[in-house]
Amino acid sequence: MRQYELTVILPLEEDQSKAGREQLLADLAANAGEIEKTDELGDRDLAYEVKKRKRGKYVLFVLKLDPAKIVELDRVFKLNPNLLKYLFVNIEE
Repeated sequence: MRQYELTVILPLEEDQSKAGREQLLADLAANAGEIEKTDELGDRDLAYEVKKRKRGKYVLFVLKLDPAKIVELDRVFKLNPNLLKYLFVNIEE
């Protein structure tokens, strides 16, 4: 298990944001991801339009995850319409 940072951009609409976050947490749980820390970074302007939106809600997760599961999570996250963008970063120890 490696430690990763997952940064997610969700829509500003409360119902879409909540649905996207719930689906993300369910996907992480299904792939044996252990969330160590969650940090709400707030609403911010996007550098460019994503799915016709100029602002998004940023959330940072620190989690432990098997590296082989990253490919599966990438596939599942692409199917989630309530995630605007996401990024996995490996935390080196």
